[in-house]
Amino acid sequence: MTEVQMTSRIAAICLMALLAGCGQGLSIGSPVADADTPVDSDILRSRGGIQDNNPTTIGEALRAGRNQERIVAVNKYLWSASIEVLDFLPIQSVDPFTGVIITGYGTPPGGGTAYRATVLIDDPALDARSLNVALQTRNGRAASASAVRAVEDAILTRARQLRIGADSL
Repeated sequence: MTEVQMTSRIAAICLMALLAGCGQGLSIGSPVADADTPVDSDILRSRGGIQDNNPTTIGEALRAGRNQERIVAVNKYLWSASIEVLDFLPIQSVDPFTGVIITGYGTPPGGGTAYRATVLIDDPALDARSLNVALQTRNGRAASASAVRAVEDAILTRARQLRIGADSL
């Protein structure tokens, strides 16, 4: 991966983390948490989950011309591994058709900081490029790059384990 691609990916993840605080209490897919918990509506809109005819934010205005009918082929091992690795976080919304998993705040076992996560799986390949994770702390700041990397590594490792287990059957 070139430096430009890496910088672009980091910028996209940072943008997702910033947008994570902009939820408006909307959910799609299979909400599991209570309805009072806000979800990341801007991210859902960008993936085609929520459609607005009258954009009210810069992000919505920029995405107004996009094809909202796009359905993403999601890697089933990355999807399952994401759910398993982030099982300490309450799931707010999942949408397997757009590849988005949104969680509420939770504290990892043995940790002291509460996080919330937004996971985007946007490719059918079992590859690090298919997985985008944005973590946010309770104070509204993006989590450290090392925390995000640790979560991504854990998800990728578990996904590979699931694939190896499926291949041996």
